[in-house]
Amino acid sequence: MSSVLLTTEPVHDVPTTTSEGTGADGDPESGRRAQTLGPLPTPRDILTALPLGPHRRTLVANSRRAVRDVLRGEDDRLLVVVGPCSVHDPAAALEYARRLAAVAEELADELVVVMRVYFEKPRTTLGWKGLINDPHLDGSHDVPHGLRLAREVLLGVLDAGVPAACEFLEPTSPQYLADAVTWGAIGARNAESQVHRQLVSGLPMPVGFKNATDGDVQVAVDGCVTAASRHTFFGADDTGRTVLVQTTGNPDCQVILRGGRSGPNYGEQDVAAALSVVRAPGAGRSTRAGVVVDASHGNSRKDHVRQAGVVREIAARLADGEPGITGLMMESFLVAGAQMPGGLETLTYGKSVTDACMDWETTEDLLRTLATAIRDRRG
Repeated sequence: MSSVLLTTEPVHDVPTTTSEGTGADGDPESGRRAQTLGPLPTPRDILTALPLGPHRRTLVANSRRAVRDVLRGEDDRLLVVVGPCSVHDPAAALEYARRLAAVAEELADELVVVMRVYFEKPRTTLGWKGLINDPHLDGSHDVPHGLRLAREVLLGVLDAGVPAACEFLEPTSPQYLADAVTWGAIGARNAESQVHRQLVSGLPMPVGFKNATDGDVQVAVDGCVTAASRHTFFGADDTGRTVLVQTTGNPDCQVILRGGRSGPNYGEQDVAAALSVVRAPGAGRSTRAGVVVDASHGNSRKDHVRQAGVVREIAARLADGEPGITGLMMESFLVAGAQMPGGLETLTYGKSVTDACMDWETTEDLLRTLATAIRDRRG
């Protein structure tokens, strides 16, 4: 398939305008604090300009089916969601995808590999919000360009032969991206949000809910139960028009253990305790339902060196036959560590600008270790 040409110029200029009588800081007396930055391209505009096409559509459909089978316990392979904490440099992300594709194909009998292609970053307070919100990493918030660029990156990852995973933050962003996504995630800060649970109920792919930032697993279980149900809520169609949305429910949701303020929760006893909640009567989950373990975040205290140790420990437990872990998440990029966001010309190529990541060499070794563990488990 042909490669995707990455846009280097904004889709169009977005002039900043304010409501009459409203200064730069808003007008508290009139209750106006929002400034209008201009219209966004509609989802139809973006999808028409950058269509998925039949070959990519087949890859997405087949990989969604494979992920569902693994998470339902009908396929004994391990789901591995691996890649940068966030995408800030399209060229580096696509180089990573090409490297990952070769290893994923080699280990396909043991692992279902999906690449993290995250464009939206929820922040505890402030910080860079991701490629869609600020594609130039300079605070200009050229969102029209960010939406187009994000879709181009997704299509490029699929052209490399790798299925993609995204975290969904803005409730309207899936309209631009979801058809190209194999697996989705709802972060720890949003797992309890009614808006995000409703959103997931209408998404066409498996979605993981992370446990809350304090480590509470019940929040993620409740998210899965809620998202599996029908919902009616405000939304937008592909023309950007406000509409009433009705969903059928998404039965393919799973719990992600990511640790929390109370400490890691990837240990054998932690997993067993989480499974008792996931499979409890009323939770609506199969007795074969497992959990996905996030080796980063609270489970490694965002230490990329410790993250590799977490993965190796889980691999050893899988090889010994421990049940219940159906998936694993890792944060990895071309270069180890992290750096502060800035202009691309000043940054180290292939190094994260958000959470610290493992380097490619470590990642490749860990993928082979996990594949060996699955083979040992079968034996």
